Amino acid sequence: MDDSRLRYRRLRDYIEPGVVVLFVGINPGLRSAQTGHHFAGYSNRFWKLLHQSKLVSEPLTYDEDWRLPEWNLGLTNVIGRPSAGIDVLKPRHYEVGRKRLLAKARHYRPGVVALLGVTIYRMLFPEARSRRVRLGLQPERFAGACVYVLPNPSGRNAHYSYRQMLDAFQALQATDSRCRNRNRAAVRRTQTRLSN
Repeated sequence: MDDSRLRYRRLRDYIEPGVVVLFVGINPGLRSAQTGHHFAGYSNRFWKLLHQSKLVSEPLTYDEDWRLPEWNLGLTNVIGRPSAGIDVLKPRHYEVGRKRLLAKARHYRPGVVALLGVTIYRMLFPEARSRRVRLGLQPERFAGACVYVLPNPSGRNAHYSYRQMLDAFQALQATDSRCRNRNRAAVRRTQTRLSN
């Protein structure tokens, strides 16, 4: 079927006050835009990695993306426009997306901004383009949050084995408690408001 005849849905963010880790993708793939759910590609390993790394306590599928806040996790994309690949995205898309992401991070104050791919990191921090980027905790901050680079979980990503991906997700799960607890006061405020 011709892609132009398919209906694409804008994916909504799943971020709530008290978010500890905010996962950030580049933009939705076509299947995600068709289903209306994040990381819905047949070969995408995001949901499996989340569970196997113990970032969530039960197996989830893309249909349950809305549940991530149950674990103080959030989910968004830099760019809302769906595409089959990132080669069609223009610099202006990244610039607008960066501003929107910055506003979200300032509003929700996550402890960790977890970037799903080195491409996003290089887009947010252009000075990093000239050096090799390793997975894991980075020296920069984004709106005060720790920055953590994860591999892109797409099945198209041949740069990392599944084992390397899982190691990176497990390391995020065990990352520096100072980052993960940055918004402890915000969590307490939210719990107090809900209990009143």
